[in-house]
Formats: sequence, C-alpha cells, structure tokens
Amino acid sequence: MKLTKHAHACVTVEKDGTRLVIDPGTFAPDAADAIAQAHAVLITHEHFDHFDEGVVAAALQAQPDLRVFGTAAVAAALGSHGGRVRAVAAGDTFTVGAISAAVHGDRHALIHPDIPCPDNVGYLLEDGALYHPGDAYFAPDAPVHTLLLPTSGPWTKLGEAADYVRTIKPERIVQIHELMLSDLGRRSTANLLGEKGLTGIPIELVEPGVDVQL
Repeated sequence: MKLTKHAHACVTVEKDGTRLVIDPGTFAPDAADAIAQAHAVLITHEHFDHFDEGVVAAALQAQPDLRVFGTAAVAAALGSHGGRVRAVAAGDTFTVGAISAAVHGDRHALIHPDIPCPDNVGYLLEDGALYHPGDAYFAPDAPVHTLLLPTSGPWTKLGEAADYVRTIKPERIVQIHELMLSDLGRRSTANLLGEKGLTGIPIELVEPGVDVQL
C-alpha cells in the first residue's frame, strides 16, 4: 500500500488500483486534485482543516462514482447523493475496492470546556496497516503497523502524544497535523517523541507530495 502525504492532516492511500483520500481540508491546496483521482473520501470530522465542504461537494457532482464516508455531521452537510455519502461511527466497517476500513473512536479531543467537541472517528485500514486518528488520541483495540500522529493544534499536548504512542505501540510513525509548527518545531517534536526520546520509535517527517510504501 502506498501513502502520499499532503499538507496538514490530508493523505492519499493507494492499493491495487484503489485510491482513498483522508481528510482533505482547506489547508491542503491540492485537495481537489487528490480527490479527482480518488474512489472515495474518508473524513474524520467536520472541522475545516479536515473537511473542505465546497471541494468535496463539487467532487461529488463531478465524479458520479465517488463515495464519501464521515461522521453524521459531515453526511448532513453534504446530503445523500443517492447513497454515495455514508455516515459512519465506531464499530462500522466498509470496503472500497481493494481497501478495507474499520471505524474507531467517537469524540474530538478537548480544546477547552467552552468549545464543543464534535464527533470524530479514526480509520484503521487493511487490518491495521495504517491508522488515521483525526483529532483525537484514541487507541483502537487492534494492532497498528503505521500510525499517523498529529503533533500540532489547539488540542495537542506532547506528553499525551507520547503516552498515546506508548499505548498503541506502532511499528512506524508518520507525523501529520503539523502545519502549525515551524521546521524547527517539527524536528524538535520528532526528537522529543521519537527513537531517542519518549517513545523509542522513529518519527518520519514526510514532505507534502512525497510517497512512502507501507
């Protein structure tokens, strides 16, 4: 399976001709192009940096076979489109072409008690080959080979990130949700959390547009 990193929280996953885009938000300038080549879009929650509603809605109109999976709020924002938009929640499973997915978690991480926490789901692909948690440090009750680890944002805390990695014990970590960090900040975070830091597991810094094999 091939992973392509886009800006912030957006990634493309491809296996045997099937292509999925996860969390094409407004911070990903190439989100529309990525979706144009995809069979399905998976969205963890409705925040703009994960869900560019206008781009996804336009793609649903232009691509008659495109499918979208997301929380109930995401599905309500887009409409059914003849059943091509599906609301998912923890415990659900689905398959798009050659890629299987299981849904985990239910709530966005707390930012502040005065700010509502929307629903947030994570997607575990191909029996644990890859896990995208969205905006939550929820640990699925299943093995995870490659973890996409959020490292910046109003809800993140490096100590919690370290405990999260220790709980999941992935074999591989790719840093995501890092747009609010400078280059120095990204590397400092990787050092603190990585192989010689709190988790003992190397953290990969993948630039937008770069592919990695999983």
